[in-house]
Amino acid sequence: MRSHIVKLLIIEDDEDVRRGIATFFGDSGYGVIVADNGEEGIELFHSERPDIIFTDLRMPIKGGLEVIRAVIEHDPDMPIIVISGTGAVKDAVEALRFGAWDYVEKPVTDLEALEHMTSKALENRLLRSQVAGLKQKLLSGGIRNPATFTAIITRSPAIHSIFQYIEVIGPTPQPVLIYGETGTGKELFANAVHSASGRKGKFVALNVAGLDDQMFSDTLFGHAKGAFTGADRMREGLIAQAAGGTLFLDEIGDLKEATQIKLLRLLQEGEYFPLGSDHPRKSDVRIVLATHRNLTEMVASGMFRQDLYYRLFAHQVSLPPLRERLDDIPLLLNHYLLDAAEGLNKKKPTPPPELCNYLKAYRFPGNVRELKAMVYEAVTRHTQGVLSMETFLKCMGKSAENLSKPELCHSEIILRDSKGERMPTIEEAEEVLIEQAMRLADGNQGLAAGYLGLNRTTLNKKLQRRKQTDE
Repeated sequence: MRSHIVKLLIIEDDEDVRRGIATFFGDSGYGVIVADNGEEGIELFHSERPDIIFTDLRMPIKGGLEVIRAVIEHDPDMPIIVISGTGAVKDAVEALRFGAWDYVEKPVTDLEALEHMTSKALENRLLRSQVAGLKQKLLSGGIRNPATFTAIITRSPAIHSIFQYIEVIGPTPQPVLIYGETGTGKELFANAVHSASGRKGKFVALNVAGLDDQMFSDTLFGHAKGAFTGADRMREGLIAQAAGGTLFLDEIGDLKEATQIKLLRLLQEGEYFPLGSDHPRKSDVRIVLATHRNLTEMVASGMFRQDLYYRLFAHQVSLPPLRERLDDIPLLLNHYLLDAAEGLNKKKPTPPPELCNYLKAYRFPGNVRELKAMVYEAVTRHTQGVLSMETFLKCMGKSAENLSKPELCHSEIILRDSKGERMPTIEEAEEVLIEQAMRLADGNQGLAAGYLGLNRTTLNKKLQRRKQTDE
C-alpha cells in the first residue's frame, strides 16, 4: 500500500502511446507528468522530482540515452523504465548499461504487467534508500528514541546494533524476519519494531506452531457466516484486529506448505480471503515473523517455500543467545530478582557473590526465558538471608557437563617428545590445570571445580595441600 501519491514522468513523442500509458496510470492513482521530447523531460525531472520515469529512446531534440545519463548523474537510484521500439532490443540493452531499471517493447499492450514492473522498481528504490539510511545510522552510533527499547534489558553492543537497525527499518512497510533460539525474546523485539514504526494500530501476536491450515486461516483471516458447521455468524480475524498496526507471527518454520502459500499471498499482494468468502479483503498490517529454525536449510530440503523465503529477505534480525551476552547476565539477574520480589510481595533478596560466575559458565539452552524461570523459582523458595544457590544449581544440573568450558591457554610446562627427554609429571600437569581453572573462574573454587570436573571439596583439599607444600 502506497503511503503517498507516486509521481510518474512519461517522456514519449508518440502521442497515442503517451496518452494510453498516462490514462491507465492516472486511473490507477498515480500522479502523471508528461513530456514529448527528451529536453522537456529533463527539465520536468529537475522541477517536479518524480518517483519513477518512463522514457522512449528515439525522440527529437534529445533522445532517451541522454535523458538517462542526465537523470542518473543527479539521482543514481532513480528507477527508469525504457519504452523501446519494436526490434530495438540492442538499444534497450544499451539503456540498461547506462542505468535504466528495465524496458518494454512497443506496442505496450499489457499495462498491468507494466504496473507490476513499476511496483518492483519502486520497491527496489525504497530498499536501496533504506540500506543507505541504515549505513548512515550505524555510522552515527546513536539511538533516537531509547524509550522504544526500554523493555529489553541489555548493555550488549550486538543488541545495541540491532536497536539501531530496528529504528531504520521500523517505518518501512516490508516484513521483518526475526531469527533467534527459544527464549531469546523474539516477541519483545517484534514489539520494538512496532513501536519504531509509528503505526497507530495494535500489536497483535500469534504463535502459529501446531496450527493446521484451517485453524491458521480462521484465526488470521476470520470467516464468513456459514463457512463451516457452527459458523453461525461472520467473525473477523487477527488481521482485521491489527488493522493499521503490526501482526507478529511466531514459529513460522512450522507452517505447512498450503498455509505458506496463503501467507505468501498476504505478504505479496496485501490481500486475503476469509474462510467461506469469494471476495478478497485488503490488508494494511505490517507483518513481523519469527522462527528458531534454519530456513535456508528448510528451503534446501523442500520444507519451506523458496518464494516465501525470498519475500522475507528484505529485513532480517538475528538475535544472539544469552551465552553470547554474558555482560547482560548481572543486569538481567538484578531485574528479575526485583520483578519476582515485587510480584510475590517480598523484599528483594541479595544474591551470593559467586552466583553470576556460575550463571556465566552455564550455556542456557532456554536463554533469557530460562534465566527468568530460575530466578522466579529461587525467589519463590527464598525465606530470609542471602539467596540460596540450591535452586540455580539444581536447574543447571549441578555438573561440569552443563557448564561452558572456556578455551584453555597453553600450559607453561614444555611437553617433551619421546626421545628420552623429560615429560611433565602428573603432579606438575595438575598444578598448571588448577592454576588455569582458578584464574578463569576469577578465584571461585566452585566454578573452577566445575571446569576441572571435580567437586568443590576435592579441589579445596588439593589447594590446601599445595599451600602446605609451598610453606
